[in-house]
Amino acid sequence: MTGAELGRAELGGVESGGVEAGGVEAGGVEAGGVELAGRGLRFARGGQEILRGIDLAVRGGERVALTGPSGSGKSTLMALLAGLSTPTAGTVTLDGRPLDRHGARLRRRVHMVFQGYALVALLTAAENIELALRATGVPAKEAGTRAAEALQLVGLADRAEHLVEELSGGQQQRVAVAQALATRPAVLLADEPTAEQDPAHRDVALNAILGAADHGAAVLLATHDAGVAQRCDRRLHIVDGQLSEVEALA
Repeated sequence: MTGAELGRAELGGVESGGVEAGGVEAGGVEAGGVELAGRGLRFARGGQEILRGIDLAVRGGERVALTGPSGSGKSTLMALLAGLSTPTAGTVTLDGRPLDRHGARLRRRVHMVFQGYALVALLTAAENIELALRATGVPAKEAGTRAAEALQLVGLADRAEHLVEELSGGQQQRVAVAQALATRPAVLLADEPTAEQDPAHRDVALNAILGAADHGAAVLLATHDAGVAQRCDRRLHIVDGQLSEVEALA
């Protein structure tokens, strides 16, 4: 079975009805808002301390930029907040509940847009989004509708049936953004989500990401782009693994 056939088999075989209600409204945002927080976060690898006691919180409706030089720990911090890595010390919580204790149920409410996109190259743009939705229990018909809406939002409606491997890097990045938005996350983490965009499409991707906050999501995006950071409500700056500055933006 080819990679494309395997992915399509998974699309057809995912059971619906797997999403736990747990007081979560449509869109994954709990009534009363959401808060993703890290307290005393440290992370070391190979004897090198990458993060050194970081405290932060991002709340529903907020758009927060995370800036800092390459190698400062931005991507590492994002991975910890997404529950994809375990801190050496400290705790990540979603609405006061530790991610490492509540597992998949909480992590399902957090979606991360990776620098590497994390798409299946031999599936179409639409199929990639539908696969992510079916995996969380969204019925096939609704998954198709939400995939189409998300691709429209990022300006890729005409590329829905193109294989990901046929798309440019910038288009693939926007598919990854569309996939995240289609899941209607309570928390949206995006690692350099406009890095591959030309000027004409940067604002398309950015508007879509920041718009998630209008629906109650907490949005945190790592960026080197000062123009992107300026569009956010707050900017957190990380240097040498320490969150050294919190700047309110006009």
